[in-house]
Amino acid sequence: MTTITTLSSKGQVVLPRMVRSQLHLAPGTKLLCEVQGDSVVLTPEHPRRSNREYVIDPLTGLRVTKAREQTEPVTSEMIKALLEDYP
Repeated sequence: MTTITTLSSKGQVVLPRMVRSQLHLAPGTKLLCEVQGDSVVLTPEHPRRSNREYVIDPLTGLRVTKAREQTEPVTSEMIKALLEDYP
């Protein structure tokens, strides 16, 4: 997803609602700001998650947490069993 936003005279940028929603960003969320080449990259700061690696999901194009190699894949049966307790 690509959108255009404008830099204000105070150096502020408004993140589009769809971006904030997709990344679960709330007012007051701290963002790490990096320059990569000729781009500005904003990354939500999650102190408790700093040791996680992220990859781009090939089906959705979204950034997701990379599973550890020894992690067992989640199956439909596992999800159904977990949801049995809920109405």
